[in-house]
Amino acid sequence: MPERALTAFKAYDLRGRLGHNIDEDVAYRFGRAAAEQHRAKSVAIGWDARKTSEGLASAVARGVTDAGAEAWNIGLAGTEEVYCATATLGACLGVEVTASHNPIDYNGMKIVAAGARPLDPGTEFMNLRRCAEVAAWRKTACVGE
Repeated sequence: MPERALTAFKAYDLRGRLGHNIDEDVAYRFGRAAAEQHRAKSVAIGWDARKTSEGLASAVARGVTDAGAEAWNIGLAGTEEVYCATATLGACLGVEVTASHNPIDYNGMKIVAAGARPLDPGTEFMNLRRCAEVAAWRKTACVGE
């Protein structure tokens, strides 16, 4: 997978216009990079009611499982529900696919670490972005385990 500048990355989440800043490739890279960076064993994934959110969540899940982690499908859920599931179920990470208040042609993703702890924007989130852009993935022994 070639290096790609990812313009949907903001200070602590991803947001962008569909097909311009964000698509299933970006979602896959985000999921794979997050799981690899945190050496996650499990990632809780949910999405909002936008038409494109479930497909983006599926791409995140593919990235997560390709990194060797389990993708726990929370389904249609608000951000707070994914954060709660991350903490109560003991997931290593939680990802919510949501555009929040942005227009209909936008979407995005929010992420928390174990215990629903926000990622440090200056280190953890910046490193996640770089890992997703470079896409130099580790070899995994088992997909989804």
